[in-house]
Amino acid sequence: MTSKRSLLTDISLKGLEIAPSQIRGAVRIVPLLRHQVRNDLRLLRRSYDEDLAVVSLAGEMTAPGMKYFSYVPHGLVLSWTDDGSPVGAFGGQLFKTDGKQLNYGCASVRLMHRMVKRESNNQLRFLPLHLAMEGFLSMFFSGPDIAWSEYSKYALSHGLGSRMENSFSGRYIAGLEDALRVFEIHSRQVGVLVFVAEALASAFVVPTPEDYRLLHNSLLEDFYGELLYQYALLHDTTLTMSVSLDESKINDLTTLRAAVQNMRSDWASFQGFMAEGLLGRKLISQKVYTAGSFMLQRFITDLNPKEENHIGEAIIRENGELEYLKTYRLSGMQTRRVYLLSQLANHKWNLDATASKLGNTREEFVLRLEKVGFGYLLNAEVRLAALKKNQGKKVI
Repeated sequence: MTSKRSLLTDISLKGLEIAPSQIRGAVRIVPLLRHQVRNDLRLLRRSYDEDLAVVSLAGEMTAPGMKYFSYVPHGLVLSWTDDGSPVGAFGGQLFKTDGKQLNYGCASVRLMHRMVKRESNNQLRFLPLHLAMEGFLSMFFSGPDIAWSEYSKYALSHGLGSRMENSFSGRYIAGLEDALRVFEIHSRQVGVLVFVAEALASAFVVPTPEDYRLLHNSLLEDFYGELLYQYALLHDTTLTMSVSLDESKINDLTTLRAAVQNMRSDWASFQGFMAEGLLGRKLISQKVYTAGSFMLQRFITDLNPKEENHIGEAIIRENGELEYLKTYRLSGMQTRRVYLLSQLANHKWNLDATASKLGNTREEFVLRLEKVGFGYLLNAEVRLAALKKNQGKKVI
């Protein structure tokens, strides 16, 4: 929930209705319907054709500084009004110049300025999911703020240095393209919950049904974690779930209508339960941009390494209703990486204090850092001592 001008503490589907799912192979798509559709906020896709995007996070596009590199197939253009009136025609903004295009023969590159860029008084462009991923990669990026002797010169000078994560395009999630193709879109539908082999892969919500129809297939251009890619390859069906009516209690159309409504309600409750790894979870949120009465935020779930974890971005109306949502499910390795960094940061990057908190010896904790790819943060002497002491031991 959220209050006026506050940060998200959890994801609520206030103002939305969960409809019965549709299944294709191992993919289950759950429609989200909006009770009251307003038109004072709209989202449209702006497509990009380049092989690579380089986003300048600070300073000019071509100047030295922090950069984000990724394949970015499209951006989203957000338009809103300040008085609650409907957003007027805004198709022309799709063709605005966005950044600088470079063609090197073997590859094309788009240079872009900022993850979120205001284009006019009531319009801004942002890069969906990449906004959340950039926030994830930048967590604890500066590294130790105390010059502990255990850390390498590189870590003390450059922090974490270059961060990188791998993901898969939706086109590589077996069955997703086919499922989206045959999916029946409801008249009030503004979003979906996507499950692969009953694991929540993504949640997606937009302001209006018209926006959703235009963005339905954009789920194929989103990126997904390795776990979902593997699940789609290993499973070709979902779990069998069904509900039925008690015919003995159906005497007329009124009782039939009530029974169907109860059945739909049961389905919605269960499918909400299936998404409990996201819905209702405690969030760590960050304000990104204030657009009139709307707030664009990015978030990460509370980093419980024993549960599924998600990152994402959202736009919330002042009354707490969800106008936009897009999420990415972290892999187990991604969760462990950021969890260990968060524990180090909580203990001022003190190795011994962090190890003790996690129930490890110093050497065991050093090996945990090695396993998630952060061994380079420590000096050679510390790494070698941990390797010698734990040789032959299994460290989780």
